Amino acid sequence: MRPNILFITADQWRGDALGIAGHPVVRTPHVDALAREGACFLRHYAQATPCSPARACLYTGLYQMTNRVVRNGTPLDARHDNIAWMMRRAGYDPTLFGYTDQAIDPRTTAPGDPWLTTYEGVLPGFTTRLRLPEHNGPWLSWLAGRGHAIPRDRWDIYLPAGEPSAQPTTAPARYGQDETETAFLTGEFLRWLSEQAADTPWFAHLSFLRPHPPFVVPAPFNTLYDPADPLPFARGRTPAEDAALHPLVAHWHESYAGGHFVPGAGSGRVANWPDADFRTVRAIYWGMISEVDRQIGRLVAGLKAAGAWETTVLVLTADHGEMMGDHWTFGKFGFFDPSCHVPLIIRAPGKPPARVGRFTESIDLMPTLADLAGVAAPGHLDGRSLLPYLDGGEPADPRQEVHWEYDFREVATGRTQARFGLPLDALNLAVIRDDRFKYVHCAGLPPLLFDLAEDPGECVDRSANPALAGVRLEMAERMLAWRARHLDRRLTGLELTARGVVDARSPAA
Repeated sequence: MRPNILFITADQWRGDALGIAGHPVVRTPHVDALAREGACFLRHYAQATPCSPARACLYTGLYQMTNRVVRNGTPLDARHDNIAWMMRRAGYDPTLFGYTDQAIDPRTTAPGDPWLTTYEGVLPGFTTRLRLPEHNGPWLSWLAGRGHAIPRDRWDIYLPAGEPSAQPTTAPARYGQDETETAFLTGEFLRWLSEQAADTPWFAHLSFLRPHPPFVVPAPFNTLYDPADPLPFARGRTPAEDAALHPLVAHWHESYAGGHFVPGAGSGRVANWPDADFRTVRAIYWGMISEVDRQIGRLVAGLKAAGAWETTVLVLTADHGEMMGDHWTFGKFGFFDPSCHVPLIIRAPGKPPARVGRFTESIDLMPTLADLAGVAAPGHLDGRSLLPYLDGGEPADPRQEVHWEYDFREVATGRTQARFGLPLDALNLAVIRDDRFKYVHCAGLPPLLFDLAEDPGECVDRSANPALAGVRLEMAERMLAWRARHLDRRLTGLELTARGVVDARSPAA
C-alpha cells in the first residue's frame, strides 16, 4: 500500500540552525527526535533564492537555468511538470496548507485574471485546503475570533507588545505561542487529518512561513536565547570591509532597511546597525526556529494519535536559508552559503536512521518522492533520488559538488539594471561549491573564488590570486560542463524513428 506523505517546508531556515546539526546554541528537540528516526542530510542546498525561484527548483526538480523562475513574480511556465502533478499520477490528491509562491503563466488565462496581480499563486496540481499567503487573512480572522483586535494596517500585528521601539527588541509578539501562524496551520492540518479515511493514502504539503521575517516571536520563545551570546558572525571587521568584497555585497548593504525585517525599526540601513542589534535579532530568529520546532512536535503527536505515524513519510526542509547577521546583513542573497544551506530530514517507515554527510540538492526531492510514492519520475529531471541513502547506503555516483543560481534583475523597476549599468539578462550568477572551493561566475560582474578550508566565512576573494589560477579555471570548466549536462532535456532523450519514438531515458532503456 502506498504511504501517506507529509511534505513540510519552513521558510528561511538555515541549515546549521538545528541541534542535531551541531549548533552550539539552537535547541530543536522535536526535529532532532525526528532526525534520529530518519535520514538527516547535513549538506543539503537550495538551488536558488528568494522564495519563488527556490520553490520552483524544489517543486519541478529542475535547475533555474531550465525552469527559468528567476525572481519573485516570474511566471512558472505551464509546460513544466511538478511534484503536485506527479503525486496525482501516483493516485494521491495533493493538498496544500499554506502557500507555494508560484506566479501563474499569463498565457494560460485572461488579461483580467486577479492571479496576474500576485506572485503568491498556487502550484498547479494542488487542491488548496487553506491558502495562507503573506497577508495572512485566514490567520488574522482566526485571531479575531479568539478576541484579538486586528490593526487597520495588518503589518502592525507584528509590532512587539509594549512601548514602540525603533530598535530591535526581545519584547514578545502580541499573540501567544498557541496563536502563531505556525500553530494555526498545524491545527488546520490536524483537523483535515481527522477527516481522512484510514484506507486512502494522502499527500499533504504543509508550508510554514516562519522563521521568515518579520522577526518577532511570542513568549517564552522571545527570551529563550540570550542576545549577548558570543557566537561570532561570519563577516568582515566592518561593513565597509564586506562591501569591498564584491559590488553585489555593496548593493545589498545599500538596499535593505531595518523595517524590512523588524516592524518599527525604521528606514535606517541594516548594515549600519550596531552589533547589539544584530545579536538581538539573531536571538529572536533562534526563538522562531524553536517555536516552529514545537509545532513539529505537535504534528508528530497528532499523527501518532490518529494512528497514521507508521504509514506516513515525513519530509522536512526549507526553501532557502537566511544570512542572519553574517556579512552585516539579513535575508537570502546570492552566493553566500547561509542563503542556500538548508535542513533536510526524511523519516520513512521501515527505513533505517542515517546521517548523510554527502552533498544533496533541493531538486533531489521530486525524484525521491516519486520513489517513495511508487511512481516513475520524469526522465528529464535534474535531481537524483535520495532513496539509496534512505535504504542505508549511498548512490553509485554521490554528488561531489553543489550548484545554485541567483538572479538579481528588477523587471518592474529596472533598479539593478541602472545600478550596475547592465542589461536584464546579465544580472545573474551561478555557483559551484565543493569540499574545498567555491567559485562564483557572474554574467556581468567580476567572479569570486573562496578557499573554504582557509576561509569558511567567505570573507576573502581569491579569484585574482595567481597561485589559484588553475583552481579558478578548473571550477569554471566544471561549471560549463554542468550547464551542458543539464540544459533543458525534456525532448533531447527522444528520437523519432521508423518504428516510432525511442526514449533513451525510459526505465526500459
